[in-house]
Amino acid sequence: MACNISKVEYFKTTIIDRPGEAYKFLSQLSLLRINLLAFSAIPVSATDTQVTVYPENPKFMKNEASRAGLYLEGPHPALLVQCDDRLGALADIHLQIYEADVNVESASGVTDGRGAFGYIIHVKPEDFAKAAEALGI
Repeated sequence: MACNISKVEYFKTTIIDRPGEAYKFLSQLSLLRINLLAFSAIPVSATDTQVTVYPENPKFMKNEASRAGLYLEGPHPALLVQCDDRLGALADIHLQIYEADVNVESASGVTDGRGAFGYIIHVKPEDFAKAAEALGI
């Protein structure tokens, strides 16, 4: 795998920041048979955490979550990068976005420990098409 870059959609919600809440939320998604490509959680206040989920099938997730009474904001577009890991790989991706005059609002990633990495990139919705084109999707 050299580099696979694709458009993904994500949803956000806020949960109470206490032990077990992420487990309960993720378990509920599992019971609904919602498969995730990525997940993140960050504190947004002393009592709340914002959870962001990137489902494999956004339409299915939206329908099932709605039927289960879950409030999810979205879908919103993001870029999912899956590449072979090499020195400078992230810099090269950011260079392409920079050359398109697009600002990266947030990003996060992780290596898999076997020579590849995954990376999520968020840009402003009005800049998404430019960023996607710059990355060849």
